[in-house]
Amino acid sequence: MKKIKLRNFEIGGGDLILLAGPCVLEGHDRSLMIGEGIKEICSRLGIPYIFKASFDKANRSSIDSYRGPGIEEGLRMLKQIKSELNVPIVTDIHESNQAEEVSKVADILQIPAFLCRQTSLLESAAKTGSIVNVKKGQFLSPNDMKNVVDKIEFAGSEKILLTERGASFGYNNLVVDMRSLPIMRRFGYPVIFDGTHSVQLPGGAGKTSAGQREFVEYLVRGAVAVGVDGLFLEVHDNPPEALSDGANMVYLDKLEDLLKSALAIHKVVRDRL
Repeated sequence: MKKIKLRNFEIGGGDLILLAGPCVLEGHDRSLMIGEGIKEICSRLGIPYIFKASFDKANRSSIDSYRGPGIEEGLRMLKQIKSELNVPIVTDIHESNQAEEVSKVADILQIPAFLCRQTSLLESAAKTGSIVNVKKGQFLSPNDMKNVVDKIEFAGSEKILLTERGASFGYNNLVVDMRSLPIMRRFGYPVIFDGTHSVQLPGGAGKTSAGQREFVEYLVRGAVAVGVDGLFLEVHDNPPEALSDGANMVYLDKLEDLLKSALAIHKVVRDRL
């Protein structure tokens, strides 16, 4: 298992890390407030924290859906939040020409699940030298992610994270096959479990996605028990008000209990991974 250095911690080094924040940037103040709350919890629990938020959600269900502030204003906000929180940042890119510019702010470039096979996008992200986190497509088997890894390695990078976020199971539903976690870890890179998108019901509300937030804690506990190097969670102080993915987001005031359970399980299984 390759260990990926990021600031003063390692991903894949034995600690359970957290990538968390609002789905999309909802203005500086609210995004910062959510990040501050998560950071305080992580500091109490000793969890390395990476702030996440998107500047553009380019694959929303409806043309009417809120996409975010866009790359220019979004990167300005992310840079400011990164400085104020003093934590690393992860955010999505959707086009090859975004990679270099975004890498000047973000520590981790994230490839959305729908784009995980886009060779040029993977190559451009890899060539920046940043860590690349690839969400496994809902349409792929875990074994198919080896081809994704090969593309990034071919472009010259070994700073790779692979994230499980569920697989399509009929219409408007996802299911998590926990076998995918050890299968992807065999490729030699840290594996992250996305506990909030895994309970999403894509397009389940017609013009928006629905979700089953009540199952996040069960899937998180199951994934940590199987063995992962980190968790990805979308978190909001009031999910019903969220501008994107509110139905599957974790309430900020429920996060600490969720992470305590995950840590307790992780301590049991860590030495067996």
